[in-house]
Amino acid sequence: MKFTGTNVLVTGASRGIGAQIAKTLAEMGLKVWVNYRSGEAEAAAVKAEIEAAGGKAETIGFDVSDEEAFVSAIKSIAEADGTLAYLVNNAGITNDKLAMRMKTDDFMSVIDANLKSTFIGCREALKVMGKKRFGSVVNIASIVGETGNAGQTNYAASKGGTIAMTKSFAMEAAPRSIRFNTITPGFIATEMTAVLKDEVKDAFTAKIPLGRFGEPQEVAEAVAFLLSDHASYITGETLKVNGGMFM
Repeated sequence: MKFTGTNVLVTGASRGIGAQIAKTLAEMGLKVWVNYRSGEAEAAAVKAEIEAAGGKAETIGFDVSDEEAFVSAIKSIAEADGTLAYLVNNAGITNDKLAMRMKTDDFMSVIDANLKSTFIGCREALKVMGKKRFGSVVNIASIVGETGNAGQTNYAASKGGTIAMTKSFAMEAAPRSIRFNTITPGFIATEMTAVLKDEVKDAFTAKIPLGRFGEPQEVAEAVAFLLSDHASYITGETLKVNGGMFM
């Protein structure tokens, strides 16, 4: 894939989908900043794997829900590399329970970690990218943000908000030639889904027209496309990577 920019920050990149996104973008020639909150060793392993394959990477630890830390991190990257060309807002959490039993703190903890952090990242990236009048941001939302899900009122709100917010950022950033898009993964085979019981996996798989869970690589390649020059006329879009589970 063709990229005009040279570097990218991937949040929540020490494991799972984020780690695969980081590795894939590095394989395509970008210098990747691997963000982690608590998984320093895991992030270092991702960096080592990228470098062993001939790519460029740095680790950068901060909590995306900490505004001061996120702002400082983007400033540090821009100072180190001269710019920030691309951003992937991937970090997020869940805190599932039925709405009747969900306390306000349970709700807001997920909003802060998922939606507020994405807002901070988008805002600060727009400031930096605006100076060069170039850049692309991909926000990782979820199929749950489109369909809702019992027991995930907070998560659905955070991801649905991400989808809507991305469109607004796309409108504001377009005059500066900066693009904002969203990806909504469905069920992806990661450490989180690996612990599900077989009967639960079978029940979910039965609802997926393609008949299987997706792979992290399939999400990563969709991210790469939206960041790349090949998607230069795409902004404000939501790309579903869900095997046809929600069309």
